[in-house]
Amino acid sequence: MEAERLIAAGRQALAESGTAQDIVAEAWQAQALAQAIGSHLALCGPLELRGEARGLSETGEYPTWGAGGPRAAQLTEVSDPVATLTALGVLLGDVGIALVGVACATDEEGLYWQCIEAIDAVDESNDRVGGMLRRLAVRDRERARPPDTARGRAGPGPGPA
Repeated sequence: MEAERLIAAGRQALAESGTAQDIVAEAWQAQALAQAIGSHLALCGPLELRGEARGLSETGEYPTWGAGGPRAAQLTEVSDPVATLTALGVLLGDVGIALVGVACATDEEGLYWQCIEAIDAVDESNDRVGGMLRRLAVRDRERARPPDTARGRAGPGPGPA
């Protein structure tokens, strides 16, 4: 399944989460999806992203999956890296907000620490997503620059003498 469709499914599942445990489970689903997208981009994405994408693929350690496994296992393609990373950033932001809400509302120490662990993983993933988006923006700006014919390359011409 295409990455953006999986992200949309994750946002819908998070919105429909009825309990604190459901929110934590969706947080780990989002984290698994971030890792899968990172793995895909590390192998098949733009060269500028491969190092950072490899790092994204290694963020967070989630609990053992049940029989259903992670939704991310359905990932088959990332057709538009910028749109995918932007949508993933939104999902991770939504997950972080939901986790903070659960952590603040719970009196159960175990659930609180589960939320803190998930918040850390989601925050690290979101930082990497932001870094990849910045790299793509720099690449796109450099490609859009007209070539400097005096020097035979893109960039500003010679300064005043």
